[in-house]
Amino acid sequence: MDCSREIEGKQAHDPFFDKIMNKSSRRVFVPGPVIVGAGPSGLAVAACLKERGFPSMVIERSSCIASLWQLKTYDRLRLHLPKQFCELPLMGFPSEFPTYPTKQQFIHYLETYARKFEIRPRFNETVSHAEYDKVIGFWRVKTVGKKFEETEYMCRWLVAATGENAEAVVPEIEGMGEFGGDIRHTSLYKSGEEFTSKKVLVVGCGNSGMEVCLDLCNHSAKPSLVVRDTVHVLPREMLGKSTFGLSMWLLKWLPMRLVDRFLLIVSRLMLGDTARLGLDRPEMGPLELKNWSGKTPVLDVGTLAKIKSGDVKVCPGIKKLKRHTVEFLDGKMENFDAIILATGYKSNVPSWLKEGDMFSEKDGFPKRPFPNGWKGECGLYAVGFTKRGILGASMDAKRIAEDIERCRDEEAAPYDHHHRSVLLLKSSSSSPSP
Repeated sequence: MDCSREIEGKQAHDPFFDKIMNKSSRRVFVPGPVIVGAGPSGLAVAACLKERGFPSMVIERSSCIASLWQLKTYDRLRLHLPKQFCELPLMGFPSEFPTYPTKQQFIHYLETYARKFEIRPRFNETVSHAEYDKVIGFWRVKTVGKKFEETEYMCRWLVAATGENAEAVVPEIEGMGEFGGDIRHTSLYKSGEEFTSKKVLVVGCGNSGMEVCLDLCNHSAKPSLVVRDTVHVLPREMLGKSTFGLSMWLLKWLPMRLVDRFLLIVSRLMLGDTARLGLDRPEMGPLELKNWSGKTPVLDVGTLAKIKSGDVKVCPGIKKLKRHTVEFLDGKMENFDAIILATGYKSNVPSWLKEGDMFSEKDGFPKRPFPNGWKGECGLYAVGFTKRGILGASMDAKRIAEDIERCRDEEAAPYDHHHRSVLLLKSSSSSPSP
C-alpha cells in the first residue's frame, strides 16, 4: 500500500485531517523513507534501500554530499584506518587506491557510490523540525531552503543520518575576545601554509590535533599542543599489519583486556614511554576505553617524532587568554600568533528531531548503546551514531534497510489479503449458477 493511498484513506475518515494538512505552503508526500543527511551514513542507507527496490529521499543542508569531508577537513587528511574497514555496503574501493586513501580519493569514492545507486539528494535544505503525527501515522519533516522557502515532507519512515559530527564544538575560553589573533576550529583549517613561521597553539590531542601539528611542522610553523586529558597513542601499524586490523583479528580469539595489554606492550616497544612526553595514558586500555566511552585512540602518523625532537611542544590546559598571550593552568604564559581548536564535533539531532524516547537530549546520541541504537519507535531509525566509524554505520544501514522492507511487507499483507478477497467475491458472484 503506497504512501499517497494511505494518506487519502486517513483523510477520508479523519475530520481534522484537512485542518492539519493545510497549515504549510508546500507539502511533499514521500512514498519511502526520508533520510536526513547525505554523508557516508545517509548514502549507505539509501543504497541498501535501493538494492531492495525501495525509493527514498535524502535531504542535505549543504550543497554537496559528504559536506564534512568536502568542506570542513584539512588538505593532508587521509583515512586513519585501512580502506577495507571504511567501505560502504555493496561497493568496495578501487583496487588501485592505496591502503589509506587520501581525502580526495575518498570523496571520489563517495561520489561514484552516489552515482552508482542513483542517489540524488535534495541539497540546500535544512531540516528545522521533524515530529511524528499520531493522528495520521506519519512523520512530518519541515525544511527551510536557501531562499527561506519552507517545505513539509510526509513519510512513513524517518532516518536520522546527520551523525556524530554535525556541529563543531567550540569551547568558551576566558579572554577569547581579547586575544586579537586568529582563533579557528579545525573545520576551518586547510593547510599550515598560511601559518609559516608563526607560533600556533593547537588545542586538543586527538587524531585531528596531532595531525594538524604535523602539518604545521611540515610548513615551517612553530606548533604547541595543549593536552588537557589522558590519551592513548598507538602506532598506525604493528608487526606489518594495521593496528586496527590486528586488533580486530586478535579480538576473535582473545578477551579485550588481553588484546589491550598486547597493544600497550608493543606500543611501548615502538614508541617509548609517552608519559615522558607529557602524554599520560588512561588507566583503561585503548579498546576497552573506546568500547566504553567512544573515545578513539590516536594512531600516530609522525607527530610523536616531532614531539620527541622538540618541534612540537606539549602544554597543559589553558587558564585564560590575553592579547596574543596564553596563560596556562600551571601559571606559565606564552605568546602565540594563532590558536587552532581541534576540539571535535557533536550531534545536532535534538535541535530538529522532536521525540523523547530514542535520542538523548543531552548529547544527541541514541540512548540504547551499540548494537541496539539503530531502531526507535514509529518508523524512526538512526545511522552514523555508533562511535565506530564507517564500519559501524554500514552495519546499521543494512539493518535499517532490511527492517523497513520487513515493515512494509507486514503492513501491505492485510491490504493484499483484503484486495484478493474482494476479487474472489466479485469473481464468484459473476459466475453462472449451475
